[in-house]
Amino acid sequence: MDSPVTPEAGNAVDEIAGRYGLSRDAVLAMLLAVNAGGGTMAQFNIPELGGSGQWMRGGMTMVGDMFNNSLRSQVDSLCNELANVLATTSIFPPAPEQQPGAGFVTTGTWWPADLGVPSSTGGQNDVRYAVFPATRRLAIQVAGVTRIFDTADHRICGVQQQQGSGYGSVSFSSQYGTFDVSSLVELGPQQVAETPVAAPAPVSDEPAQTPAPADAPAPHTPAQDSSAIIAAIESLADLHQRGILTDEEFASKKVELLGRL
Repeated sequence: MDSPVTPEAGNAVDEIAGRYGLSRDAVLAMLLAVNAGGGTMAQFNIPELGGSGQWMRGGMTMVGDMFNNSLRSQVDSLCNELANVLATTSIFPPAPEQQPGAGFVTTGTWWPADLGVPSSTGGQNDVRYAVFPATRRLAIQVAGVTRIFDTADHRICGVQQQQGSGYGSVSFSSQYGTFDVSSLVELGPQQVAETPVAAPAPVSDEPAQTPAPADAPAPHTPAQDSSAIIAAIESLADLHQRGILTDEEFASKKVELLGRL
């Protein structure tokens, strides 16, 4: 599969991967997740970085191993670097023009180019999925046939894929619990083409400013804080429900987060 990013961005990914001791695929996946979050946040599921996690610039960083401070610091530093790459580098090649009446247009990937960049992708057997939180879309491919769904107000935070084939073999978790594509509205090519994709951060011609120290939080609004804290509590609840956190650990962390509201 061709790289979904420009050669310039690919070089940056390779350089960062070498410094962090990570694979290129892991750093590229995080770059796509940070881009999907507008350069200020990311929701990811990367095995090399502890599996599922969340990052907010200048705010909270959560990883699968909640008490691994070293991993949390690594993820925070990596995401901050990738956010700077997004602000200074042309990341994605221009998408080809779509001809009237044509089906889905792709740019070296199996999902339509109109959806933007996914925060997470995966697959098993002949079923693949890609989640696009920035545009509220979900792409599912079964036996080479791609279908696109509107995820509405679901904030997808987990994926469960079972052995077998067909759309019923993959389900998703959100703030509303577990669901599959049967509860979502499927979109046609024209509706997909009209999907409003968030534009990448503009590249400035002005000299780059000296980055703030890693421990200096970036400006953010109370609304952003509240949203991040609520999302963090929801992730904690999921970890607790799966038995990763004890009752005491979940209650302690929940009280701490609620105290920040």
